[in-house]
Order: sequence, then C-alpha cells, then structure tokens
Amino acid sequence: MSPLGVAPSQARALRMLRHHGSLRLGELSERLRIAPRSATDIVDGLQERGWCVREPDPTDRRATVVVLTEAGREIGQAIRKVQVQHAEEYFAALSAAERSELSSLLGKLIAAEG
Repeated sequence: MSPLGVAPSQARALRMLRHHGSLRLGELSERLRIAPRSATDIVDGLQERGWCVREPDPTDRRATVVVLTEAGREIGQAIRKVQVQHAEEYFAALSAAERSELSSLLGKLIAAEG
C-alpha cells in the first residue's frame, strides 16, 4: 500500500470498517486480532488523515464508535482496487483450473478456522 501512503495496519483497519460499518475500538481490535492500545494508535492515525471519526455509540452513550468518512471510504476503495490488481498479476501464473482448486482449498481452511 506504499504507493497510496497507507500502512498495512491502516489498510486492514479501513477494510474492517468498510466491511462491518461503525465499530467500537474494542470490537475493531478483536476483529484485527491486536491489542486495544494498538487499535487506538491505528485509529488515531486514520483520524489524523481524515479517514475516520469517533462518534457517540447510538446504543450506549458511554461508548464511542469509529466511523469512516467519505475520504476513508474512497481510500478504502482505492486500496481494494490495488489489491485486486496485484492479486490478478500474482495468480496469472496459475491456470483457471489451478485457481479454482486453490480457491476451494483456501475456502476449506477458512471454514475450519471459524
């Protein structure tokens, strides 16, 4: 993500927020499998760049949630576009049948994990 000026940890957090919508910091740290303090640092960096904001949690006035801004959604889409392009280039060495088999095998591993 270096061409976009985004750290890998920031890219992961942006992807998680794009996928799940607003999240509390604790939820974000759990989903990213990192320490809560690390999630705070990542969100601070995203917020400094205008990619997210902290807002009151609508279900618990004592808590806050992290929400992507329009700029955050846009950089998230740009990241996804670069990732898809890189994946297409990387997996081009495989035939269609090999890509299908790899996808099936990875799907089994993911299902077994969760």
